[in-house]
Amino acid sequence: MKIEGRLHPLTVAIRDIAEIFSHMGFGIAYGPELEDEAHNFDMLNVPADHPARDMQDTFFTTETPRRVPRTHCTSVTARELERMAKEGLTEIRMIAPGKAFRNEATDATHEVQFYQLDGFAVGPTGSVTLAHLKGTLEQFYREYLGPQAKVRFRPSFFGFTEPSVEVDAWFEAPGKEGKWLEMCGAGMLHPSVLAAAGLDPEKVAGFAFGGGIERVVMVKYGISDVRSFHSGDIRFNFAFDSAPL
Repeated sequence: MKIEGRLHPLTVAIRDIAEIFSHMGFGIAYGPELEDEAHNFDMLNVPADHPARDMQDTFFTTETPRRVPRTHCTSVTARELERMAKEGLTEIRMIAPGKAFRNEATDATHEVQFYQLDGFAVGPTGSVTLAHLKGTLEQFYREYLGPQAKVRFRPSFFGFTEPSVEVDAWFEAPGKEGKWLEMCGAGMLHPSVLAAAGLDPEKVAGFAFGGGIERVVMVKYGISDVRSFHSGDIRFNFAFDSAPL
């Protein structure tokens, strides 16, 4: 009996997400999964004494200087902002889908290895605002989750954005009570982040966002446990309507 292979649901999701953002003028950027501390932390306004740099949250290599399996794809944003400064660009919009790694306990909504979608838009001061961030994310969730999606924004704190917000979506898994599930963190890029990349925060400004791809797929399809994506169970792949290879 011949059995056709299938694309993994996350592969399909990344392609669909990229298409939505491409219609909004975003390009796609990639960076190394094994990252230096400068791009993973320092340039993103996360100082050496920040709790996120402790071993409880981050894996480190034993080499000198040590490197880190990136804890977020925001490291790609740091690299793209550097490129923007070096090439003298005045505006740029990019998304960065890819793997991230964190040294934490796993449960139904957390994994050690997961896929993240980061994105940012930068332009001359006044041309990119928090309102543009809200409109961009609302448009994305409407297109990917459907017009019935319930999304909310609430104040938060992140070292690399100011002001900062967290974005939640209403999540209803089969047989379970509905709840708000955190989708991503976002905000206006901190002036220190722009300056660290070689940009003038008096001349340019922008927003940034980042969140787990598994989570948005969980909301879309009502999947109750994030660990299902990395279980290796082929039946999970065939539960989706992805095209055969």
